[in-house]
Amino acid sequence: MWKNGGRTLKRILIAGFSTRHVALSAHRAGYEVYAIDHFCDVDLRKIAVSFRQFEELSEIPGFIEEMCRIYKIDAIIPTSGAETLRNLPVSVLGTDHGTAGQFLDKGFVQSWFERLNIPVPPLASPGEFPAMLKPLRGSGGWRNTVVHSEEEIASWKENFPDEPFLLQKIVEGIPASVCCVAGCGKACAIAVNRQIMRGSGAYQFGFSGSLTPFDHPMQEEMIRYAELAAALSGCLGVLGIDFMVNDSAIYAIELNPRFVATLDTIESATGVNLVQLHIDACQGIIPDKRPVPFRYAMRRILFADRPCEVCEDLSHLIPHVADIPVPPASFEEGGAVISVYGNGPDVTSAELALDTTIRLVTQYIR
Repeated sequence: MWKNGGRTLKRILIAGFSTRHVALSAHRAGYEVYAIDHFCDVDLRKIAVSFRQFEELSEIPGFIEEMCRIYKIDAIIPTSGAETLRNLPVSVLGTDHGTAGQFLDKGFVQSWFERLNIPVPPLASPGEFPAMLKPLRGSGGWRNTVVHSEEEIASWKENFPDEPFLLQKIVEGIPASVCCVAGCGKACAIAVNRQIMRGSGAYQFGFSGSLTPFDHPMQEEMIRYAELAAALSGCLGVLGIDFMVNDSAIYAIELNPRFVATLDTIESATGVNLVQLHIDACQGIIPDKRPVPFRYAMRRILFADRPCEVCEDLSHLIPHVADIPVPPASFEEGGAVISVYGNGPDVTSAELALDTTIRLVTQYIR
């Protein structure tokens, strides 16, 4: 265990919109886990010593103060929505709030990649359509959309008033990401992943799962760009760099200065513990080589195709599921219900295992 200012690092508070993936990793690494989370699903509740559920992100600082006072928390790991909190009562494990804030701005990231000669989708000229519209801030791709006219831009602005955005030219490819561990001006790639998007509807560019590893002819080039970006970013610990990749070109999309949503499939495919790698990086220890995957792992988030309910505790389906809703749970059409997994010695086997899990889980969705 790391000694933080003479104290053994034991109690870790994980705070953010969704913390389950990081909390389970920390628990497996042997730490006492405390969580502040929007969902507080069944599997998070099972492993957390204590948790607080919030509705609005503005509630997080107050809950942090409370948890640190009651439980003598040793350190905090922020996840999505908590990256830029400052003046916290205990040490933060990870990227400082100022650096994180810069990389949460997609306009800054676009310019920063360009300065490093890392290719990015070019900005669209005024009146150039179709174009990819992205809000300057926000994660998960949920508000990204393709626009074909000024009228469609105006419609988006009605839904998200006073929200700055940028417009990029459309680039063809497969969504991918590289998870890195960084610190002290160094970085090591841990895994290359294919990102699975919803693919249709209003949130077609929203994250809905991953495959690790992602075998692609350009994977070494993606790793080269990702390690360069991570090493020079000033970020500390685990982070992710998103790409669009095809057989002849790579485009860097984002740098996410926080724990990656692909954590589950990375740990399943490689056997590494990302929280421990993250904590090691905070002590200046960066791996000298990336782990070799021993299998393929897939995750899909199941979304409700109609208003529905889950009335049973699905804990008996672990480890084939995660983000288990607290029953009875109701979902509107389009709502995220549960995460499902499949793994195998090759991609086809992992897909078949995933399909088996999906068929099993859907029996419980009424």
